Amino acid sequence: MQQGGMNEVEKEYLDFEDDNPLLSKVIERNIRTIIRLRLQAAKKRSLQDQIADAITSFSGHIVFVYVHIVWFGAWIALNTGKIGVHPFDPFPYGLLTMIVSLEAIFLSTFVLISQNRLSEESEYRANLNLQIALLTEHEVTRVLQMLDAIQDKMGIDNDEDSELADLEMETKPEDVLTEIERLQQLALNRKKLKKRNQR
Repeated sequence: MQQGGMNEVEKEYLDFEDDNPLLSKVIERNIRTIIRLRLQAAKKRSLQDQIADAITSFSGHIVFVYVHIVWFGAWIALNTGKIGVHPFDPFPYGLLTMIVSLEAIFLSTFVLISQNRLSEESEYRANLNLQIALLTEHEVTRVLQMLDAIQDKMGIDNDEDSELADLEMETKPEDVLTEIERLQQLALNRKKLKKRNQR
């Protein structure tokens, strides 16, 4: 792992001196790698994304609710005319309604911006997981083939009911997806047919 160009925070996460003795070095390294990648992704965010995330984060806390309770309470109290202040937005509080409507529009936009970014990151991680899963499947298939060859060399008979031959076949993702789609369509057609027969 290259440490050139890393800041102090990233170096701290790669420091193995404070490892948990209950976890293996590989797990600790993987945890630190994930944290480092998240920090790098956070650094790459644009100013607009950072602002959207900060606003979305704040609006998702109970403090946001308390601020609005105080704001609405003070606004309504000031506009009743009972505390010695001339009402600037009398009932039905048209100005307050407009401000709150604008706030809702902007808040929903900020939330959508944050969700889009999180969705992109999630898709990136899903692609990474898929690649690792496909690589693992390929490696396991190869190991099974090697074990089967060793078994044949040693003259050990296979159990006839064994699924070894099926497991040794290379799994193609497109074949799996096609079969999933076929079975889903079949289940959907059966459901529609059952509904028709019940009428």
